[in-house]
Amino acid sequence: MQLHDRLYTLYDEFDTESLRAHQEFVDLAPPVDSPVALQYWESASDELAAHKDEIRAAFPAHDAFADVAARATRDQAFTALDLYGKYGRAVNVLVLDVDETLRSAGSTDNEIPRATLHLLTEFHEAGVPIVICTGQTLENVKGFLSQGLGNELVHSGRLSVVYEAGTGVFTPGHGADTKRLLYEDLGDDVRGVFDDVRSRVHTAAPEDIRRGCHLQGNEFNVTLKPNYETGSERARGLIDSALVHLLGLLADCVGADPAAVRAYYADADPEIAAVVAASSAAVGDADALGEAAAETLSRIDVGYYEGDAAEIASRELNKVVGVQAALDVLGVADPFALVMGDSKSDLRVMEHVDDHDSGIAAAPEHASTRVLEHVATTDELVFDAGAADEILRTAWALAQFA
Repeated sequence: MQLHDRLYTLYDEFDTESLRAHQEFVDLAPPVDSPVALQYWESASDELAAHKDEIRAAFPAHDAFADVAARATRDQAFTALDLYGKYGRAVNVLVLDVDETLRSAGSTDNEIPRATLHLLTEFHEAGVPIVICTGQTLENVKGFLSQGLGNELVHSGRLSVVYEAGTGVFTPGHGADTKRLLYEDLGDDVRGVFDDVRSRVHTAAPEDIRRGCHLQGNEFNVTLKPNYETGSERARGLIDSALVHLLGLLADCVGADPAAVRAYYADADPEIAAVVAASSAAVGDADALGEAAAETLSRIDVGYYEGDAAEIASRELNKVVGVQAALDVLGVADPFALVMGDSKSDLRVMEHVDDHDSGIAAAPEHASTRVLEHVATTDELVFDAGAADEILRTAWALAQFA
């Protein structure tokens, strides 16, 4: 009988839903100093072990089935089996965005759910390194990681943080390599562009942008965010205007025709092209850029996130560069990564692992359009908002099959 057929039998003939309920209770409700609570936990633990033994006895040639059924639904298990058939290997490193990926403002109150945190500890205990890849500052990330995952895991030597979207990499427990500042090699000419744009981004902006947007970012990133509900009509209009404003400032900084700069970035990104076309701003010919301006712009990325943000960032400081540095410190020589994220900065990492056959990608259902298009054309690993554990369970099942 084929493995797929045996898996069908497993989920058809055994109460896997109860098995997963017992596993979740044992995982997330450890024994406490209460005789009643301890009794409940011990009873659930005994029942869990009995369920697993029953499955192992029914499938002696497939010892992994019990652990797969204890954590993965039927759909997750079959997706994992398909991934194993396609790639023939397990995920050996997790590359994870935080905001709107591991946690969601709308569905998890900006907290990483306990089920997700527990699964991360399970991967860690199985020897799988974790790379947290975020636009947040290092201090913000260190705080919630220590609280959620515990200092022992954070300082185990198998966790790395790519922070501020690639500005630096923090990998506790690696001596001189614990902190790598990736911006140290960035040229003064590019730094000068960010300094200039940041100094004028509000003072030179139209009144609606001055009043309706706030500034985020660092020395190598300038981001305008709306002061209104993300995704609302008002926020969308503001961010569209902010994008055109940033392109104009970039043109001033590099001494180029604003219409040519708009054309340069519109040619590279259809979403930017649509915003510029809908505005009253003229679009010229990107070939009209001077050689010096074109060289500088080739090192500066413009990001547009509908109703959420417009930004400029250094192409030399991005999540791909940060992840590669993290993997180097962690000693992952032959990565097969699970990359989870929702934004275009995450998309670059997804495209990188796809181009190099070194991983798979997953995204929440509310991710940016281009991210969802990439995921749809690879392995269709889309999960509900705030439910990153859905994909982690699939990756766990993949590991058991492998």
